[in-house]
Amino acid sequence: MRRRRAARAGQYLALLGYLVFLAFPLLWLLSTAFKPPRELASPDPGWIPLDPTLDNFRQAFDEQPLLRAAANSLTASVAAAVITVVIATPMAYVMARNHRSPLSRAATGWVVVSQAFPFVLVIIPLFLVLKNLYLINSLSGLIMVYVVWSLPFALWMLAGYARAVPRELEEAAAVDGAGRLRVLVSVTMPLLAPGLVATALFAFITAWNEFFFALVLLKTPQKQTMPVILTHFIGAEGVADLGPLAAASLLATLPSLVLFAVIQRRITSGTLAGAVKS
Repeated sequence: MRRRRAARAGQYLALLGYLVFLAFPLLWLLSTAFKPPRELASPDPGWIPLDPTLDNFRQAFDEQPLLRAAANSLTASVAAAVITVVIATPMAYVMARNHRSPLSRAATGWVVVSQAFPFVLVIIPLFLVLKNLYLINSLSGLIMVYVVWSLPFALWMLAGYARAVPRELEEAAAVDGAGRLRVLVSVTMPLLAPGLVATALFAFITAWNEFFFALVLLKTPQKQTMPVILTHFIGAEGVADLGPLAAASLLATLPSLVLFAVIQRRITSGTLAGAVKS
């Protein structure tokens, strides 16, 4: 019993240390965003601002078009997430139900290989292709890139959820007279709901945080996304306007955190509901 309690205490301590490690950048960003310039220039900065101020946020909105950049990021991220889920869902279902076929194995191999390609390796041919399609400096072209880049991992993720759906439920519905489409819509899709939400969340966060493709493909400030706009707070000599940069970075981080906090409960409840149905 003592060993078990000691092992559990060690696990909790390790988990606490990991949480502190993950939370440190966000807490430091939060602290920096509310510090006045005098405290930011201090050689011994503290965690808690002595004289909290909102001037960094006002300055950030005055210097850069943050609302427009946020709207561009939101448009690209939501569109990429929806299109990715729509395309990946039927493909993942076919892969899950025919996972031993050569085509399914080839698709799985494509998923693994595609994740090994670095961004730099594909950016030049990708730029040339989009240039021929007149999609440079266009959110439509950027959305297309995000869908293609997120699709392999989304397909692999959804296939795992689809394999967990028992075939017996589909067979029972078919015996009761339900057609193939009715089985998919009424039986399979509700059980896949947690996977669909998780995949959409993955595609959204990937597109929202992506920087390299947006930097290369979007030229005018009117089309640029939030990660690209954040680089404008760094001067030509590499000196960062730390206060406004921290404030803008904090605003750029909040949507992902809020979305994950809201959807996490639905993912858990959907998983439990699916388990009960099974």
